[in-house]
Amino acid sequence: MTYSFRAYYPYYKRNLKLAFPVMLTQFGAALVGLADSIMVGHYGTTDLAAVSFSNALFFTVMVFAMGALMGITPLVGHVHGRLEKLLKEGTTDDEIAHKHEQITSYFTNGLVFTGLMCVLSLVLLAPCIGFLDAFGQEPEVVTCARPYYILIVLSIVPFLLFTFSKQFLEGLGNTTVAMLITIGCNLLNILLNWVFIFGHWGCQPMGAEGAGWASLIARCLMPVCYFIAMLCKADWRRYLTSMRRYLITRREVEHLLTIGMPIGLQSFAEAFLFTASFVIIGWISKESLAAHHIANQMADLTFMLALGIGSATTIRVSHQLGKGDLQAVRMASHASVHLCLLMNTIGAAIMIFGRNVIPYIFTSDPEVIPIASTLLVIAGTLQYADGLQCIGAAMLRGIQDVRVPMRIALFAYIGVALPLGIYLTFYYPLPFGEGLGLGSVGLGAKGMWIAFVIALAIPAVLFHVRFHRQMKRLKIHGFDEIK
Repeated sequence: MTYSFRAYYPYYKRNLKLAFPVMLTQFGAALVGLADSIMVGHYGTTDLAAVSFSNALFFTVMVFAMGALMGITPLVGHVHGRLEKLLKEGTTDDEIAHKHEQITSYFTNGLVFTGLMCVLSLVLLAPCIGFLDAFGQEPEVVTCARPYYILIVLSIVPFLLFTFSKQFLEGLGNTTVAMLITIGCNLLNILLNWVFIFGHWGCQPMGAEGAGWASLIARCLMPVCYFIAMLCKADWRRYLTSMRRYLITRREVEHLLTIGMPIGLQSFAEAFLFTASFVIIGWISKESLAAHHIANQMADLTFMLALGIGSATTIRVSHQLGKGDLQAVRMASHASVHLCLLMNTIGAAIMIFGRNVIPYIFTSDPEVIPIASTLLVIAGTLQYADGLQCIGAAMLRGIQDVRVPMRIALFAYIGVALPLGIYLTFYYPLPFGEGLGLGSVGLGAKGMWIAFVIALAIPAVLFHVRFHRQMKRLKIHGFDEIK
């Protein structure tokens, strides 16, 4: 069955209304990383490599924890969708109060779950402080990285509290508050970068360590702003003021674990792939690592747009599923795919056609620029696979289907991408190399990026196949049959 642009237009509009603030939120977060890279890169190549290496380790755990907290959105969204349906039908006050209590329970137990994620994250990250030199990086990079790494590890607790608050309100259909808080705190982060990295307003120049202090201060402010925002609106304040100890139950925390942990592991698999790529490419040279970081920063910026559309997709799908409208679920999902493809095309064009200009934004090192230019071309072709797998995963999260996508992600990102990336990077045979006495030579950093393209194409296809099969099962058996 095909539909015209006119039929999809209301879904484009609704999806973008939710997606645009999320895109700005995610884009803003990526922009801070970009600003860190630009400022630190102009301070020194060693500092840029140190920030790149530290963030690679940090983001592996942080992305896992953030992914686990994303499970709160479809759970709250599904109940909120049912609540909207009850309000529209004019049902009894008792039924409405019960739905509000369910949402309050998710909020209360979600805070407990967030606390567990904070503890787990610190347990995983803190021991690495004494073993940064065990990853095979150059000694000066490790020395520069250690103070920066310590500061960003400390920042994970307030950042996860912010992430939970953000995911909860997204489940209620609000994405604007996160955008405003993120923009404000990110502007503060960039200002503090300028002060601490280069040494302004009486401060000593601190390079990479200064970027760490800026991130820690800004991230501590983010959850404070969120809780203030919730207190200022009566509809949200009820979930804060209605919290009771009896609402904390093992069953609800386990439910959050059941939904959140597969999402976290799926996010971890992708993050682990990119973290491992930083370590592996660091074995080549610090110039290759810096170039890899530049390409990764640009890919992150465009991925934030897809992530914004994905977040809106999860919200819209969970709300429509709560209302029992499967046709709206399909239309909202398809509309997100169309929007994502448009964004991917723009992102790919910027990277491919700007490949000879973009590297100069980050560095003036003549050894880094040509490597980065080549990687940007491959990063441009990566956009479609990366965007489609992101939207496919978001669609499945909206119907609370998380276990099979996790297995697909683990297979693609760790089972395929890593061994293929290592082979292409270091051992790819040069045509006629044996006859010329050259043997096997790797493709360098671009070999790893080629592996990214191949590996991300696997979930990009399988997630969408899975979603369409699940929708058929929903139509026949109902929501309770989805596994």
